[in-house]
Amino acid sequence: MLTDEQIEYGKANVKYSLQEGGHHEHNDCIRMAYEWLDAQKKTKNPTTKTRPLKHIIEKWAGRYVSTTDVDVAAFLHPEIHGTYPHFNISARLMEPSVSRLEGISEAFKQDYRDRFDPSVYSTHE
Repeated sequence: MLTDEQIEYGKANVKYSLQEGGHHEHNDCIRMAYEWLDAQKKTKNPTTKTRPLKHIIEKWAGRYVSTTDVDVAAFLHPEIHGTYPHFNISARLMEPSVSRLEGISEAFKQDYRDRFDPSVYSTHE
């Protein structure tokens, strides 16, 4: 799991996809985004398919996640490259196991899971 030190390094060094820079409510939001990205099948090149990744991640994790949280998570992940929302992940999304959220205290703290839509995923971890 990402440490607070790693996350602070990411926040300080990432090139944000939004002009206004970063908005982060909690470091756990970055941890949740990292776990979601980690579960995805990696491709050689970034996808051209545009998807609302932050919203997909929020519904999986049950809590608000900002676009800039996803930016930092992608920056910190050694296998992810590209810029939001065009990362090198398969267009056939993998639904991560909720066990990836164990130990992340902010997971499921808000009602986003109520809007979870399993149909966005092609496969399940």
